[in-house]
Amino acid sequence: MSSKILAAAISISAATLLASCSTPSGSVEPVPGSITYGGQPRTKLTKSPVGSKFQHRFAYGTGMAVETYVIEPDRSVKLIRRDIIPDLSLGNG
Repeated sequence: MSSKILAAAISISAATLLASCSTPSGSVEPVPGSITYGGQPRTKLTKSPVGSKFQHRFAYGTGMAVETYVIEPDRSVKLIRRDIIPDLSLGNG
C-alpha cells in the first residue's frame, strides 16, 4: 500500500516540476508602441483600483499586438502579457 502512495507522490512531484519548467518566468519587455516603452506614462490611473488589468492594442510588425497591464500599488502600470495576432489577410490578394 505504501508503494502506491510513494509512486503517486513521485508522479505529482514530477508533474509539478515539469509544469514549472514550461512556464515563462521572465518579464515582458516593452516594445515601440507599448504604453511603458521609454518609461512610465506621465499620468497615473488614480481612479482605477490597484490590481486592475487593462489591455492596449496597436499595430506591430505585420499584425496586431495586444498587451495586458496591471495597476501596481504605487499607481504605475506593469506589462504582464503580450499576444501577437498575425494579419492573415496578407498574401491573400
